Amino acid sequence: MALHPEVAAYRAARAAAGTPPLYAQTLGQARAADLAAIRAGSGAVEPVTEVRDERIPGPGGELPLRVYRPAGSGPLPTLLYFFGGGWTLGSIETADGICRRLANAVPCQVITVGYRLAPEHPFPAAVHDCHAAASWIARHADRLGVDPTRLAVGGDSAGGNLAAAVTLLCRTDGPALTAQLLVYPNTDQSGESDGPSGDDDPALFNRRSVAWYRTHYLADPAHARDPLASPLLADDLSGLPPALVVTAELDPLCAEGQRYAERLRDAGVPTRLEHYPGMIHGFFAMPGAFTDGRRAQGSAAAFLRERFGLPAGPGEPVEAARPGQVDEPAEPAAATGTAAGDG
Repeated sequence: MALHPEVAAYRAARAAAGTPPLYAQTLGQARAADLAAIRAGSGAVEPVTEVRDERIPGPGGELPLRVYRPAGSGPLPTLLYFFGGGWTLGSIETADGICRRLANAVPCQVITVGYRLAPEHPFPAAVHDCHAAASWIARHADRLGVDPTRLAVGGDSAGGNLAAAVTLLCRTDGPALTAQLLVYPNTDQSGESDGPSGDDDPALFNRRSVAWYRTHYLADPAHARDPLASPLLADDLSGLPPALVVTAELDPLCAEGQRYAERLRDAGVPTRLEHYPGMIHGFFAMPGAFTDGRRAQGSAAAFLRERFGLPAGPGEPVEAARPGQVDEPAEPAAATGTAAGDG
């Protein structure tokens, strides 16, 4: 397992700058540093035809939404995207670049929700905020220009965990979902992460980072056994929407993400697992700095096009645009290149 040159350069730059790990900072410092790092690696801000902010009722008070709408009129297929940050950091702003690029690349409407953060609001507040947002959007589809028959959820890191948890709630309580996009998701918080050797480098996301976020999110350690905190521990994963799961080789969350993809597939859920050799946690959010961030976002857009029944993009096979046709490889699909990120 060798670092790609882009990842090695990123690590060296952080070390030279003396950048402390997020878990060594105060919450306020870590939240500001997380946003700054993602903005620095996001690349140019893509214009979108319409971007507007809304506020909706939530379980603990009003929730902010940001709506990204590409060109087009009438109801649009919609992705509800949950930002990452270990349930402790992150905001609508940290997901801005991802939401803009996916809105344009699919194209589809993308909506992100400002769910409550820990430790001020520990588990399960974020899960119920995200499910409440999905339910509200489906009920108010006309107001937002949403095609309720083509509603997907997705997220990266903690956002991927929340997306997976929301699918479990939606299976019972609705709304119906077309797809789930899970980017290096946390899926099992019941034990120590078993990532590859070398992932304890303090300059990057590591096992200590995972533990730091977990202690903020789970006020009661027993909550780690709850499937809404650890979707991998759910007894039954059948009946969930088709999934794209993205993992990175040097990510401490890699193994649990791959196990979740296997469990989904074993439960009969059409699942595509894309694994990025030599990559580390966070690369998806930083396409301006890392080649595989761009590749992975392009792959996510292709998956969503497929699930939404939209025409294939340039260079994609026509068959990939047919709804319901999701690859189910016996082994992870390896992607070449590299990417990186923190938090």
